[in-house]
Amino acid sequence: MSLQEIRPDLHGKVRDIYDAGDALLMVVTDRISAFDFILPDEIPYKGEVLNRISAFWFDRFRDLVPNHLISIDPADFPEEFAPYRSYLAGRSMLVKKAETIPVECIVRGYLTGSGKKTYDEDGTVCGIKLPAGLTEASKLPEPLFTPSTKAAIGDHDENISYERCVDIVGEDIASQLRDLSLEIYTAAAEYAATRGIIIADTKFEFGIIDGKVTLIDECLTPDSSRFWPADSYEEGKVQPSYDKQYVRDWLKANWDMTGEPPHLPAEVIEGTAARYREAYEIITAKTFEPMKEQL
Repeated sequence: MSLQEIRPDLHGKVRDIYDAGDALLMVVTDRISAFDFILPDEIPYKGEVLNRISAFWFDRFRDLVPNHLISIDPADFPEEFAPYRSYLAGRSMLVKKAETIPVECIVRGYLTGSGKKTYDEDGTVCGIKLPAGLTEASKLPEPLFTPSTKAAIGDHDENISYERCVDIVGEDIASQLRDLSLEIYTAAAEYAATRGIIIADTKFEFGIIDGKVTLIDECLTPDSSRFWPADSYEEGKVQPSYDKQYVRDWLKANWDMTGEPPHLPAEVIEGTAARYREAYEIITAKTFEPMKEQL
C-alpha cells in the first residue's frame, strides 16, 4: 500500500513531511536532487539508507547535541499510518516539531567543490582567506563554518558570511550554530577516520525545540556530505566518493544546466545506489538489509 494516498503537508526535494499532531512524520523518498534540481529518476533504497544513517548519527551524538528524533520504528507511529508500515519501515522517522532556523550550516574540512572554485579566483572560501598553495582536496588548516541561506525548491542556496548569519538569526543563535556544527563535524570526522572514510564537508540544519538549539532534518548522510575513501585519498585530484558526487559529475559532463534535468543512465543509477549502500555499511559497521523486506 502506497503512502501516496495521503497528501504530504510538506513536499521537499527528497523528504515528504506529514503532520502527526504533536510530532511530524518525516519520510525519506528515493528521489535524488543535484544542483538544486529534483532529478527524474529514483535511486533504489536511497531513502532508507539516508534515514538509517541519520538515525545512527543522531544516536551517536545524542549527548553532544539534542536532536528531534523520537523513533524510526513504524510501530511507534500514529495509528493513521499503520496501513503503510511496510513502506515506511526504514525510510521514515517520527520527530519532534521544531521552529526551523533559516540558515544551513556547512562545515568544510577539505578544499573541493564551490570552495575550490572561489579559492582559485581570489584565495578565499566563502570570504575566508586561506593560505596560498592549496589544491584540489587539500586538507584545510582547520574546519571552516560557512553558512548559507535556505533556498526554496528550484532556487539556489546562497553562501553568506558569519556576520550575515548573525544579522539573520542573532549573535547568540549564530554562535551556537557555528560551535555546534564544528563540534559535530570534528567528532564525526574522527569516528569516520576509524572506519576508513574522510568527511570532506557536510551540512547541518537546526531548529528550536523547548527553547534549545536542536539538530534536525538529516545528519551526515551521502546527500548532505562528501565521503571519500581514505585508502585512495590523494591531494591534488578529484576524489572518488560514496555520495552523490557521481551523479553531479555525470550531469556536469552531459547537461548544460538548462531546461529539465535528463534521465540518468542505468549504470549511474546502479552505481549511485551501490555507493549509498556501501556508505551505510562502512559507517555503521552493519550489512544493509532493507527493513521492509523483514516485516
